[in-house]
Amino acid sequence: MTVLSNDNPEAYVKIPKIKFTKLFINGEFVDSVSGKTFETVDPRTEEVIARIAEGDKEDIDLAVKAARDAFDHGPWPRMPGCERRRLMLKFADLINENVEELAALDTVDGGKLYSLGKIRDIPSSAEIIRYYAGAADKIHGATLKMSRDLQAYTLHEPVGVVGHIIPWNFPSQMFVMKVGPALAAGCTMVVKPAEQTPLSALYYAHLAKLAGIPDGVLNVITGYGSTAGAAISSHMDIDKVSFTGSTEVGRLVMQAAAASNLKPVSLELGGKSPFIIFDDVDVDKVADLALQGSFYNKGEICVAGSRVFVQEGIYDKFLIKLAEKVKSWVVGDPFNPEVHQGPQVDKQQYDKILSYIEHGKKGGATLLSGGKPGGEKGYYIEPTIFTDVTDDMIIAKEEIFGPVMSVMKFKTVEEVIKRANATKYGLAAGIMTNDLNTANTVSRSIRAGVIWINCYFAFDRDLPYGGYKMSGFERDFGLEALNKYLQVKSVATPIHNSPWL
Repeated sequence: MTVLSNDNPEAYVKIPKIKFTKLFINGEFVDSVSGKTFETVDPRTEEVIARIAEGDKEDIDLAVKAARDAFDHGPWPRMPGCERRRLMLKFADLINENVEELAALDTVDGGKLYSLGKIRDIPSSAEIIRYYAGAADKIHGATLKMSRDLQAYTLHEPVGVVGHIIPWNFPSQMFVMKVGPALAAGCTMVVKPAEQTPLSALYYAHLAKLAGIPDGVLNVITGYGSTAGAAISSHMDIDKVSFTGSTEVGRLVMQAAAASNLKPVSLELGGKSPFIIFDDVDVDKVADLALQGSFYNKGEICVAGSRVFVQEGIYDKFLIKLAEKVKSWVVGDPFNPEVHQGPQVDKQQYDKILSYIEHGKKGGATLLSGGKPGGEKGYYIEPTIFTDVTDDMIIAKEEIFGPVMSVMKFKTVEEVIKRANATKYGLAAGIMTNDLNTANTVSRSIRAGVIWINCYFAFDRDLPYGGYKMSGFERDFGLEALNKYLQVKSVATPIHNSPWL
């Protein structure tokens, strides 16, 4: 792989001035009650970008009060769906008008590739808002044919005040994945972005205000998970929590929600996804796909296909191709359009990944490539490939959330199904084969929420996304995501002269 110099951080694009650093409550940017702030750091340079207001329980209380008033007394839940749609479409237009600035914020804050942010992350964020805007005026119940002399129907009503807790690996897309369907349903909300990547969330709050979304409907509290996030999970006036993040934190969120007002929770958690390669494929093409499956977004993606199972007939040939192709993988400043992989999000994640790499080396796996930091400054790590990995090794069992791939050999369909399912996770899987029977058999046998056949990372706003087992429950994307922000109310009326009168 190639590691490019980091000597001139602004050689490729001018970093935008940071405009929003305060909490967004009831339509206004305000300081935290305590007045405390925290640093958000550029992972390319390890330098402080800005100081951000540090929200805590008192700030969550204020944001929830604003959201509660907006839900109980404000226009948003009572607004005709077509009017919510109009305002959401304006919000989406404003996102498109600010693509470059939003992409730059996610790059400087989270180390994401600027080129992909401009052409993919931010435009797709606008499209997700548009998708749910289109559903806002199509929320219908059903007329029921009852077994007794009753007339009955159902109403689909917004669940109320929602707390969204989002991660740092896709700051923009995670924001709109949560906010979009909740807005369409008529909910109000409090969003807690990750402390590592607060900048774009505050910018989206500003754009929502410009679009005309009423005050109190969308509130953003920046701060730490152990304080602000915990306050959301346990708050008695929040009606639902939607969380994306680690399985460990997801368990804490669920416990806090149950211990307070028994609010429902939706969780999208960790993964250790199998990428299964059968021996009837084009090795050259599938090697490219395997690299993307493990190293896209510097491996900071919960569905990373980091457990690569290769059938024995092509195992050696596959490793040769993989070693060739990783040599052209470029690590460096994510503003540089030639770069494939930027820095890890922060020092903590950087150290965690390097510790897993050391586990791999000491645990008996063979290092095919990488295995070291990628430069003297910034949180860069070389794309790392281990071979001769066994299922009981730590690198094969635990979610690393970084650019580390484990390659394992298998013989039969039955064997690889058993080994692929031998994990506590069940988020996604990739199946590479030209045999339809094999594809059907394996896809029906893998216990995961998303199966990709001869492709990977095939996300779409129409495609429901979520996990089995300890990867969580409920779904983002698709109309399933809209439904999780709606309550079903049944209404029954006796028919005239019915014995129920």
